[in-house]
Amino acid sequence: MKVVATSIPDVRIVEPRVFSDARGWFFESWNARAFEAAGIEATFVQDNHSRSHRGVLRGLHYQVARPQGKLVRVAAGEVFDVVVDLRAGSPTFARSVGVRLSADDKRMLWVPPGFAHGFLVLSEYADFLYKTTDYWFPEHERTLLWNDPALGIDWPLAGPPTIAAKDAAGTPLSQADLYP
Repeated sequence: MKVVATSIPDVRIVEPRVFSDARGWFFESWNARAFEAAGIEATFVQDNHSRSHRGVLRGLHYQVARPQGKLVRVAAGEVFDVVVDLRAGSPTFARSVGVRLSADDKRMLWVPPGFAHGFLVLSEYADFLYKTTDYWFPEHERTLLWNDPALGIDWPLAGPPTIAAKDAAGTPLSQADLYP
């Protein structure tokens, strides 16, 4: 496994070791010892799987009282995955990282607690899988406005995205609940 740094040191791209032969391929999508050796320590309590069609944008979601770390990957298709640092005291506060993830490249992204997260589907559809370090608590969930100019996220849009009502009504960074 190879761990690649991003412009925000706590956010990391994970490139698994893939074993391929005439039958197909195999890789470990989670191995606690290997991830811990790479500096990513997490205990996961929930796995989530979503399917979305081209142009669907989900996010930017986070939980304030029960922050979730997430290990995200794409099992089918391709997405543009985005995280935003919402840790008020962080030297990278309000900065974002955007990474393309696909079933073909098998890369994963480690999103530590304290970050808002979202993605845009670039392929016909995408199956998106993520492990979380805490459960979903709807009363603690918040949505950061995906297109807030203060964030400066360069979404690779081919037209207006398809978004849920709660994402369209997201909160701008200037009014968002933050992590201490």
